[in-house]
Amino acid sequence: MKRVYLDHAATTPVDPEVAEAMARVHRDVHGNASSIHAEGRAARAIVDEARERVAAVIGAEPSEIIFTGGGTEADNLALRGVLKAHRGERDGLVTSAIEHHAVLDTAHDLEREGVRVAVVGVDATGRVDPRAVAGAIDGRTALVSVMAASNEIGALQPIREIGAICRERGVVFHSDAVQAVGAVPFDVRELPVDLVSLNAHKLHGPKGVGALYVRRGTRLATVQTGGGQEKGRRAGTENVAGIAALGLVMRLAGERRERESVRQAALRDRIIDGVLARVPDASLTGHRTERLPNNASFVFRGADGPSLVMALDLEGFAVSSGSACTSGDTAPSHVLLALGLDAETAKGSLRVTVGRATTSGDVAAFLAALPPIVARIRGAAAVPA
Repeated sequence: MKRVYLDHAATTPVDPEVAEAMARVHRDVHGNASSIHAEGRAARAIVDEARERVAAVIGAEPSEIIFTGGGTEADNLALRGVLKAHRGERDGLVTSAIEHHAVLDTAHDLEREGVRVAVVGVDATGRVDPRAVAGAIDGRTALVSVMAASNEIGALQPIREIGAICRERGVVFHSDAVQAVGAVPFDVRELPVDLVSLNAHKLHGPKGVGALYVRRGTRLATVQTGGGQEKGRRAGTENVAGIAALGLVMRLAGERRERESVRQAALRDRIIDGVLARVPDASLTGHRTERLPNNASFVFRGADGPSLVMALDLEGFAVSSGSACTSGDTAPSHVLLALGLDAETAKGSLRVTVGRATTSGDVAAFLAALPPIVARIRGAAAVPA
């Protein structure tokens, strides 16, 4: 049975070119990038090249890129680093109700440490109203953190407008752009963002490596101590092979973005139109057009999301019922509840995300397989215990 992978928002297959580049570094470059001998300088050259590549794709300066162990660490560094840098002056954080748990859980942890946290809601399509952000900012706010695009429902956020508000108020603005960079245009020379989180494994790279863009002049305190790496902003021996991979996937994503975004958006729209036409009581979640080009997300009333995922898996399709980071949680998605859905409806969620290898035939096969599976699960749920 052919497997069809439709869970690219969770992670992506590693590009063969990227895997080979990593293998080459592992095989040929064993120096510590902080060492001053020839082997160390060889490792440092790879890190420096990757930093230039990452910066070039988002319009940054290489010195504004900090390598991290992934998107979650980048989010933590952004939130904790800014609040620590402003300690004694400003103690407020504003974020949205649909953020990734890397932001929301960090915000709640900071709240327990005395940070004032304001969480703004979203509309029924999952988009943040910039006016709500403006209303939540006060004289003690140090940081606003709003994601560029939702990992669950694909909704693109108005970060240009939110960033402009932050600039006017003298507040630092962070955006988790893990899902957005490489999928939609993203240039920090044009966007009023001060910090941006990135990672490799959403872009056909390896897991465990990411980056944080920090605009020059932004105050950011060190939160991970132990060494002077990354100009003292992130301690720990550099993952040279992973960093090389991140640089390469960013370059490839930049080169392929425009073409792939158009192709994937066409597949996405076929999935959305096909599901809504073929499955009764199915609803799209997220904005119909202001969404990631690869993301189609739904709720099916009367059907359980995890049951749908398992049934589709048995038929050869890999999808998810929400964020992969919370896939073991039986509680309804905080994102769907924020849209105004009731808990029972929210449990019937399904996220379908296409990628570079997804074909028209894959989409047709999925659309053929889904309706009878939904009907079967609804029928089983209707049978009295």
